[in-house]
Amino acid sequence: MKRNMSNTDRIIRVLLAALFGYLYFGGVVTGTLGIILLVLGGVFLLTSIVAFCPLYAPFKISTYKG
Repeated sequence: MKRNMSNTDRIIRVLLAALFGYLYFGGVVTGTLGIILLVLGGVFLLTSIVAFCPLYAPFKISTYKG
């Protein structure tokens, strides 16, 4: 996989994943919405680790300037 995410994009995704995890495990957001946020946070965390977003690829979007 070719990298298509900048470090700024990756940091934002990690922060959002942490926020979603806090909201779910802190009991602020529960039920179906809480689970959706938790899954979305997991996807954000995974894509930030590998620096590749599969949704960027079909649209030829890249925030990586390397």
